[in-house]
Amino acid sequence: MLWFALIFLTIYSAMHLLVFWGIHPLLAGHPLLPTLNWLWMGLMILAPLLVRQLDRGGYELPARAVAWVGYSWMGFVFIAFSLCLLLAGWELLFWLLGKIWPLAAKLSLHGGLAAGVIVVITLATGLYGIQEAGELRVERVNLTTDKLPAGSKIRIVQVSDLHLGLLHREEALAPIVARLRELQPDLLVATGDVVDAQLNHLNELSSLWRQITPPLGKLAVTGNHEVYAGLEQGLEFLRSSGFRVLRNGSTQLSDQLTVVGVDDPATRQPSNEVALLEKVPRTLFTILLKHRPRIDSAAQGRFDLQLSGHAHRGQIFPFNYLTGLKYPLQDGLYPLDGGGHLYTSRGTGTWGPPMRILSPPELTVFDISSP
Repeated sequence: MLWFALIFLTIYSAMHLLVFWGIHPLLAGHPLLPTLNWLWMGLMILAPLLVRQLDRGGYELPARAVAWVGYSWMGFVFIAFSLCLLLAGWELLFWLLGKIWPLAAKLSLHGGLAAGVIVVITLATGLYGIQEAGELRVERVNLTTDKLPAGSKIRIVQVSDLHLGLLHREEALAPIVARLRELQPDLLVATGDVVDAQLNHLNELSSLWRQITPPLGKLAVTGNHEVYAGLEQGLEFLRSSGFRVLRNGSTQLSDQLTVVGVDDPATRQPSNEVALLEKVPRTLFTILLKHRPRIDSAAQGRFDLQLSGHAHRGQIFPFNYLTGLKYPLQDGLYPLDGGGHLYTSRGTGTWGPPMRILSPPELTVFDISSP
């Protein structure tokens, strides 16, 4: 944990350094603004650690206040950092060209105008991102299979990556539950990270979850944040909310449908999805619940639909390009070799900054029917 904190502080501090370089021309003419800016940035760099300490000390309201300010700032800083990185690339390019072509130095953009543009775009984009994070979308996927009797249909709704905890509580969950009731799923599945690393005072949310009683039940698998929150606490919350947690296990829900669920690697529990899937008759429509959108090549052809989340499609553009390096199948429906599909949810909530940019939150409805 100490190494993680040190790495985080190093990277986050470097991001602030670049942002300070980018906006410094706006501050340079005032005797106090650069110093005040650094004091604020220093406080914000330490804010995530301060949140943890306040939370552990039982200071709930101060922890929530610092979390809202600190994590919102994190989102704005990431946007500003992305813009400053572009500016730094431009400056480096023409600095190098200036070594062989002196006139290239005149193409420098670093100055008050560029700094002002960065600030305006950052503020506008960040405020839009906060708005987009509240615009829950319902994505609909229609699949056909000959494994269901003629004329029959099953509706499955997926939630993923809600990150309920210190930031997101009843005000975040209540509209989601209301929408789920309207969608009337036969089966509700949660593909991990239902809770966040700060698992605070969520008992009252269990009653909200219990308002959803699909005919085929509610199933969940662990994500990495259930582990960060304290695995037993996370599992207890899910179970008290009416979810059956599949931990490297399976359940047959009808004569035509079975669901297999595997633990997230963060639990450090050995899992063998191939062995689990081999036990399921091929005549059953088989759903694999797996938090991270990775495909085990040995498992392909043994399930009909894998449901995953985790990557958030980056959550804040252009971070999706980084998450895409590790999880190239990070948004939507993908046909797989050997038959079957992977669907990766963008997530229903937010992690860290309470904003989304070009990655709106979603509930996903799967209507599976006979041809």
